[in-house]
Amino acid sequence: MAYIKSAALEETGYVVLDRYGKQIDPKEWMDLEYVDWKSSGDTRFAPLASAKGEIECNGFWNHKPPRTDKDGVWIDAQTAIAPTLTERALEPGANVGRCRIIELQPTTYAECLYNLHQDDNNRLNPDGTGWVVRSFFNLTDDKDSFFVLRENRTDPSEETRIALPAGAQLVIDTQRLWHAATHLGTEPRYCLITSWESGPELDAYIAKYNGVGTVDSVEVDQEILDAGQAEQTRRIAARAAALAARGQREVNAMSEA
Repeated sequence: MAYIKSAALEETGYVVLDRYGKQIDPKEWMDLEYVDWKSSGDTRFAPLASAKGEIECNGFWNHKPPRTDKDGVWIDAQTAIAPTLTERALEPGANVGRCRIIELQPTTYAECLYNLHQDDNNRLNPDGTGWVVRSFFNLTDDKDSFFVLRENRTDPSEETRIALPAGAQLVIDTQRLWHAATHLGTEPRYCLITSWESGPELDAYIAKYNGVGTVDSVEVDQEILDAGQAEQTRRIAARAAALAARGQREVNAMSEA
């Protein structure tokens, strides 16, 4: 199929934008209603926009009628609490699908590698329309935490690690790249995640905030990298063996989150 995609994401699958420098009242994410919804790690989500304007996080194709992850319905009770975050999601003028805040509990590098996944963003997306990608706007100042991106889930040579201070802004083709966060803080990490449709509006937004598709990886001690890779290998093999014992196999690691 042929979709409209952003040239800025073509080479590496991600762009890092200028850091957002304004203060946002933490009440905009702390006072929201959260629901249990497991993604990559111990997580909860607070939706701002969903398939039908309800406080839930299901893929739009799981509703009736089923549809792609576009034209999200804003949840008035949530957006009233988070006007700045809602404005940030709407700023590009691109079509918005799911929009929510993730709450992630502390996660080690080894756990992050096992949690690497690709998102299911474009199911039922009509040919010839914009490819759905995701933006990540880090809300808490997680100076020791970082996002892990890989083209191949189990190949550390393809890994990029992106720092996550407050105001960090990324746009990622998360259906292409395997991704998860290493969160080394003692308190939860909060981040606004928005599904955006690729097109001229998103291209202009990326250009406005000087998006770059290559950054230096956060430095991590080689012993930690090696131990994390070994643990990922061990856990993937253990899961495969457990599934095989039940006559099953893992088809993929794509997530609806």
